[in-house]
Amino acid sequence: MAESWATLGVDLHVDVTRTGSGLRRGLTDALREAVRGGRLPPGTRLPSSRSLAADLGVARNTVADAYADLVAEGWLTARQGSGTRVADRSVVAPASAAPRPRLSRGPVHDLVPGTPDLASFPRAAWLKASRRALAAAPYDVLGYGDPRGRVELRTALAGYLARARGVRADPERIVICSGFAHGLMLLGGVLSRPGPRSGSSGSGEGVLAVESYGLDVHWDLVARTGLRSAALPFDELGTRTDGLTGGAGGVRGVLLTPAHQFPMGVPLHPDRRAAVVDWARRTGGLILEDDYDGEFRYDRQPVGALQGLDPDRVVYMGTASKSLAPGLRLGWLVLPPHLAAEVTAAKGAADWACGVLDQLTLAEFITSGAYDRHVRAARLRYRRRRDQLVAALAARAPSVTATGIAAGLHAVLRLPPGTEESVVRAAVWQGLALHGLADYRRPDASAPHVDALVVGYGTPSDSGWAGALEALCRVLP
Repeated sequence: MAESWATLGVDLHVDVTRTGSGLRRGLTDALREAVRGGRLPPGTRLPSSRSLAADLGVARNTVADAYADLVAEGWLTARQGSGTRVADRSVVAPASAAPRPRLSRGPVHDLVPGTPDLASFPRAAWLKASRRALAAAPYDVLGYGDPRGRVELRTALAGYLARARGVRADPERIVICSGFAHGLMLLGGVLSRPGPRSGSSGSGEGVLAVESYGLDVHWDLVARTGLRSAALPFDELGTRTDGLTGGAGGVRGVLLTPAHQFPMGVPLHPDRRAAVVDWARRTGGLILEDDYDGEFRYDRQPVGALQGLDPDRVVYMGTASKSLAPGLRLGWLVLPPHLAAEVTAAKGAADWACGVLDQLTLAEFITSGAYDRHVRAARLRYRRRRDQLVAALAARAPSVTATGIAAGLHAVLRLPPGTEESVVRAAVWQGLALHGLADYRRPDASAPHVDALVVGYGTPSDSGWAGALEALCRVLP
């Protein structure tokens, strides 16, 4: 029996004759007003387009088109198997050309980079791996374990990283940590101690060189460990490493995203990769390689890890935050031989930072091949979104160009000069969480300011991506 409006428990009068703009526009306006006014509360399931068309005596396509319009605007959500529902809107869309701002609890669409599509987390495969890992685990694994982390995970990671990223890894030199921030704190604490690894005499304040663009939370963490951070110049070839020559200024290490600079998106030029490794060898400095999204390259062969050039001078830092989910709180450090014991000691006498069951599950997930299958599927999904973003820009905002899109889960959209601030403000009206490039620029960066947006296309769910893309296009010049 066809589902009707009444059988869904929704008592609502929809007047589609109050506008002269046609049935589709009238129905769209009526439903929007019902949501805006609270007569259709968040989570309410709407009838199928067939049922509502029969109840209202209109064509089914009219209802389907009205639903699609409201999904694109963010008023409704549509997901296969769940039907069409009223969205949980924390920001109300503007009703006129000059609306007044409203206070909000949060955005409707999130395009802030840094998070993958959490709705696509492989729950069934992860649960299967967890059951297998727990069933095979002896009782003693549930006690206080090796501070380096479970040997099962370290062994699985050594094989995977060698195969997929060109990392020269030994399970004995891998330390499991609870994400990138934890790993950075461990390394910062080690680097802040005077010693032979420093490129200077060991006196004075230690310096960790960083890129001109990045995350302020990382710079703050560096400062908390007792190191001072200083920006390296940046140009179209990536971070300029010539400023490291000679280890001047007490530079003890350099933090880089060489495969896909965050957020600018360019890989570090091969000559500069070689130059920074040469600097580390000559001075005893240390390179911290943040390979935050190395699995997601779309247009050519992956850029191998910098660590493969010199495992004695490069610390490889990776996590499951982009490939799976940040909530797992699992990361890893592949350390030079001379640092492995020191970093392990800094972590503590036992592994109280990382859950054993999640470590065992990830180890099983990798060794069973489920991790590779998930990454390949995610790579196809994110590439499709990247292509849709580029196509939408070409059609609706030709003055905006997308850069840094050969890899990763975000794009940098170059804007006409002087428009970044106004576009970010306009995004608020559309219920869109969006960051400008200025949010990621170091105060001491020497590069000229560029107006741009940093758009994370990995965060929205599949059902929300179309609406997020539509909202983005509405705010672009």
